[in-house]
Amino acid sequence: MSSGVAARRDAKKLVRSPSGLRMVPEHRAFGSPFGLEEPQWVPDKECPRCMQCDAKFDFITRKHHCRRCGKCFCDRCCSQKVPLRRMCFVDPVRQCAECALVSHREAEFYDKQLKVLLSGATFLVTFGDSEKPETMVCRLSNNQRCLILDGDSHHEIEIAHVCTVQILTEGFTPGAGSTRATGMFLQYTVPGAEAATQLRLMAGEDANGSKRQAAAWLVAMHKATKLLYESRDQ
Repeated sequence: MSSGVAARRDAKKLVRSPSGLRMVPEHRAFGSPFGLEEPQWVPDKECPRCMQCDAKFDFITRKHHCRRCGKCFCDRCCSQKVPLRRMCFVDPVRQCAECALVSHREAEFYDKQLKVLLSGATFLVTFGDSEKPETMVCRLSNNQRCLILDGDSHHEIEIAHVCTVQILTEGFTPGAGSTRATGMFLQYTVPGAEAATQLRLMAGEDANGSKRQAAAWLVAMHKATKLLYESRDQ
């Protein structure tokens, strides 16, 4: 990919919406697959009362819209201003208690896991039915749209085309204290191909710290997959 094309993909612009300032991709097609669209606000005339505590709105009890769900609340039920990075808001925005809790949890992904995914890790990668794995560095692209694999060969997999992700672990649930992620099985579609392509990533056995880095990358990918499915279900 040329530097000019890459620059266009990563270009962003500042826009103002009714909910606040947002730093969004210059081209909508290059938006993050983890992003969420701004909700339609419930019209004022359709919400004479708080949709949480049922308080009646008047000159003293004012109504506020949650920037994440778009519903109407009184100040007491919608007082928190929390970062909402999945909608690209520059500053923290007003959210109801339920949405604020979700946004707080997502903040960990953007503060920690996303950095791990962007940094990348080394894996033994097997494509399709091949019996010979290739040592490759796998990382998330800067615009979060592709998995980039670099080794003797180069591959880019669009996140939007990923249809199945299974984290392989030694234990039970990824992220548990006694569990260690060891690999990932992934299926993705290729435009023009009838069947999905399979890919397997396995952490190597070296002792120089790359295996630990690979395990952290896999756990971060597990959390990213949850956000991806939520975005598709929106």
